[in-house]
Amino acid sequence: MSNKQTHAQPVIGIIGGSGLYDISGLTDQQWVKVETPWGDPSDELLMGKLEGVSCVFLPRHGRGHVISPTEVNYKANIAAMKKLGVTDIVSVSAVGSLKEELAPGTFVVVDQVIDRTRLRDKSFFGTGCVAHVSLADPFCDRIGQILFDNAKELGLSVVKGGTYLVMEGPQFSTRAESNLYRSWGASVIGMTNMPEAALAREAEICYATVAMVTDYDCWHEDHDAVSVEAVIKTLTANASNARSLVEKIIPSLGKQRPDCSAGCDHALEYALMTAPQKRDPKLVEDLKTIAGRVL
Repeated sequence: MSNKQTHAQPVIGIIGGSGLYDISGLTDQQWVKVETPWGDPSDELLMGKLEGVSCVFLPRHGRGHVISPTEVNYKANIAAMKKLGVTDIVSVSAVGSLKEELAPGTFVVVDQVIDRTRLRDKSFFGTGCVAHVSLADPFCDRIGQILFDNAKELGLSVVKGGTYLVMEGPQFSTRAESNLYRSWGASVIGMTNMPEAALAREAEICYATVAMVTDYDCWHEDHDAVSVEAVIKTLTANASNARSLVEKIIPSLGKQRPDCSAGCDHALEYALMTAPQKRDPKLVEDLKTIAGRVL
């Protein structure tokens, strides 16, 4: 018998990247501290409502941008959102462009990812409770389509589809690496969407990313001529546009909906591999927020 369910009241989570540290227009605002078995999230989470839709906002790097991409506690961030009832996450990320046609100021609703990170804890599961979820399509196309449609309505320069190359950082790429990633067909490069997307899938939360291009990566002949001032100017404009986009899509995402057609919200249906009698009780207890539906 299926454990799938209808979400009568979606709760929209927003994870803000570089330049996006809050959402304006929220009513009933309250910053709340959330504890998780995996430690503290990047910051307190801002709860509120926009046009009657419940929202939860989290600045990925903390207010004031104090946490580097590698040191972000992705597990705690996603667990905190799950604990607060979030059903849909929109991730906002600043990226560099790996394609000539994706100029600074462009928004890319990505649909694929290449994970080149190596220092991050990438799963809620492990020894004592093993699970394997599908990441063939790591981003929720339902949310992606809503992002694209609303960005077009706002008159933003937006592209639907593209591959996000996630590098470890905090340093940027060498020119050789940048050209390698271009040869792989990657569209944009950033430092934050993995393991964030994978953990959201394990938590059965629909997740999509709008990537904001701030500059061309170092492969581009004009890269060295771009000043920090120009990058900050683009980042500021992008953040303003991203805030407008987020505020526009929340009412659309807040409509009642059945199970996700992409399967994001029942990704654990057949994922657990460890026999019930062999599961580590402590890990199972920790996992109740994430996987209680199937445990």
